[in-house]
Amino acid sequence: MNYRHAFHAGNHGDVLKHAVLVRLVEYLKRKDKAFRVIDTHAGRGIYDLADEAAERSGEWRYGVGRLLDGVVPAEARALLAPYFDIALVDAPRTYRGSPRIVRELLRPQDRLTAIELHPDDHLALADHFDGDRQVRVLRLDGWLAMKGHLPPKERRGLIFVDPPFEKPDEFDRFVTHLVEGHRRFSQGVYAFWYPTKDRAAVQAFHDALCALGIANILALELTVGAAFKGNGMIGSGMVIVNPPYTLGDELDVILPALRGALGQDENASSRWFWLVEEGALKR
Repeated sequence: MNYRHAFHAGNHGDVLKHAVLVRLVEYLKRKDKAFRVIDTHAGRGIYDLADEAAERSGEWRYGVGRLLDGVVPAEARALLAPYFDIALVDAPRTYRGSPRIVRELLRPQDRLTAIELHPDDHLALADHFDGDRQVRVLRLDGWLAMKGHLPPKERRGLIFVDPPFEKPDEFDRFVTHLVEGHRRFSQGVYAFWYPTKDRAAVQAFHDALCALGIANILALELTVGAAFKGNGMIGSGMVIVNPPYTLGDELDVILPALRGALGQDENASSRWFWLVEEGALKR
């Protein structure tokens, strides 16, 4: 499965990951102390949904398109207000990806490291943030950030991992690099997005995480239906290491709202659950 961001910008996977991303960053802002967000697979930062790549797949119509046309309950809309205000401000023409969303949420003391390996996407990303002193744009393999860029000097932060799934070992790479990253920066929040097309691979991934001996790992998933036109991705999920204590209650509101807006048939579903629970965080 090739998940290069430009082809899938604004689809239901983007809606899920960016809705959760907003809540993670907003939680970090509860304290005055500075933090850093490290976006390991940042993409271009902003996408024209009318260009060839987005039009070829048309997936945004089943993601942000449905979200804009659907009814989102007031409580969920309040939690998702930063997402609507930033990512969808010019929709359906333009969609803002994770680095642009994060940048709009940062306070003056906070920083973003945006990493992208693809040469064209890196060039666009660097141009987008040219002259912005709060953003550092790097061209390298984002997986290396889990070792070479941790801990951040701020000693607070979020590592947002959204790989393209061009290779079959992305699950294994996250497990391997999480061990290294957690050893260096155990208090950091780690957020990893994944497609749920191969359920056996997802279960093996969850099992591997449970075997690491790292506490406080939450998983969440959204399935939009039994089948989906295009690349076959009917759902996606995220794993959050060290989630905010508020996240479970927020997901109880957000996930049903997204299921209602994005679901394509009666098989649409959503859930969140603990892979490894910490004693102070019981549902």
